Amino acid sequence: MASQLKPGFAILALATFGWTSFCLGQSLPQTPAPDSKQVGPVSAGEQPPGQLPGSISGTIVDQSGAVVAGARVRLTGEDQFLGPEVVTGDDGRFSFANVTPGPFRLAISSAGFTPQKFSGVLHSGESETLPQIAMNVADALTEVQVGLSRVEVAEEQIKVEEQQRVLGVIPNFYVSYNPNAVALTPKQKFKLAFRTVVDPFTFVVVGGTAGVEQWQNHFSEYGQGAQGYGKRFGAGYADTVSGTFIGGAILPSLLKQDPRYFYKGTGSKASRFLYALANSVICKGDNGRWQPNYSNILGSLAAGGISNLYYPAQDRNGLGLTLENGAIGVGTTAISNLFQEFIIRRLTPSVPNTPAKP
Repeated sequence: MASQLKPGFAILALATFGWTSFCLGQSLPQTPAPDSKQVGPVSAGEQPPGQLPGSISGTIVDQSGAVVAGARVRLTGEDQFLGPEVVTGDDGRFSFANVTPGPFRLAISSAGFTPQKFSGVLHSGESETLPQIAMNVADALTEVQVGLSRVEVAEEQIKVEEQQRVLGVIPNFYVSYNPNAVALTPKQKFKLAFRTVVDPFTFVVVGGTAGVEQWQNHFSEYGQGAQGYGKRFGAGYADTVSGTFIGGAILPSLLKQDPRYFYKGTGSKASRFLYALANSVICKGDNGRWQPNYSNILGSLAAGGISNLYYPAQDRNGLGLTLENGAIGVGTTAISNLFQEFIIRRLTPSVPNTPAKP
């Protein structure tokens, strides 16, 4: 009889225990399992659960690849600033530490340059080193920060122009690809002239020309050998120095004219052809208006006249040599302008990315 009661008792006991547990479960507060994750908003300044802060660094350069010191860099996230504004050092570098992972944006500004923006995504614990960020020289003064002087703007433009080299070797300093370039001060005109005459490539050209003249026995009174070559080299370099300083610095400073060629780059080929030729006898004044290029014309004549002082007596032709050298100077400028307008820009790696205007 007892053996028959055991199964029924067990069923009744299980039912009673289950009901009691259910009642107790309804009355006790619910607590999450120890390994569960509570989802909720993260307070400002805290990292999301499981996310580690990272860092962002980079370098600011201009279009020539030269570093830009003193540029201001601001870092923002989707809805908030991720850190205080920083300023690039002498090496052009900047960095942000303890940055919250996620999308970010950089806003870069610097005197004389067009503001630049950069965006990306920073992953958890990542140390992000950005590629070089290149800034363009400002097209017009309206794009420059308030209070920036014209001298400072022109100085930034010169830095770009001094990096312009055809095929990365031949100096191309006296051309502006910015149609709104600020006029140079007299000091800056002399600086550009000096930079040209001491450039290594200038010595290579003068040396090569002297070698050809010696091979052809041009200016025979100089003789041959090392002494003859030295005299030809000296005369050639004197021509270069006098022509560059007189036509590119002294007269432009006195007459308030800009010695640079302003690249056109737009319009028909015929209009560009005529523009290039005309720029051998006209130029832009420091006031921004076109005018006769007295600096180039008188500079070529003056350089030709000075050459009578050191060329051999038998090769001096007084007024004839002066006019000949003057005409050669103007003609050389015209040919150079044609190359600038149609060929050289394609062969110059470092040019500012600014649209040309007629």
